[in-house]
Amino acid sequence: MDVVPVLNALACKSHLWNQYPLRTTFPGSPHSDCDDILLFFNDIPDDPAVVVDDISVKPYPAWNELPQVHDLVFNLMRRVGGVQLGRVMITRLPAGKSIPEHSDGGAPASYFQRYQIALQCLPGCNFHIGEEVIQFYMGECWWIDNASPHSVVNNSADDRIALIVDIRTC
Repeated sequence: MDVVPVLNALACKSHLWNQYPLRTTFPGSPHSDCDDILLFFNDIPDDPAVVVDDISVKPYPAWNELPQVHDLVFNLMRRVGGVQLGRVMITRLPAGKSIPEHSDGGAPASYFQRYQIALQCLPGCNFHIGEEVIQFYMGECWWIDNASPHSVVNNSADDRIALIVDIRTC
């Protein structure tokens, strides 16, 4: 996938990072070392203890500010036979940081299929899932069984940036 237009847009729109820091600031979150841009996400309640509807999502302002992402998302939906779009996020993990092992729950793991498009991922950044260690390369798209334990270690020289897309396929 051609991800250069998205990377160029992100370089010009640094204000989009962490506008909605729920994933990175939630107590005990494995994503505390990350920065996020929410493109499609569920409503975020004022009280984080409230159970959220994580099947219904809505576009966040960054969706309109990053039209370069639209073709990647919709082409992926067509490619996998998607019938419903779930969460769409861009996440950034700085060099030298990690996402500890965890398993996702709720609709993002049980109702949707999770795909990750590597926007920027240099050698030394590894995705661990089960017994596998995967090196993503720029422009690659991977299906991730996010209900299984997984982690990321970024021992590369630069940020790891991934576009996460949840799609209902049947």
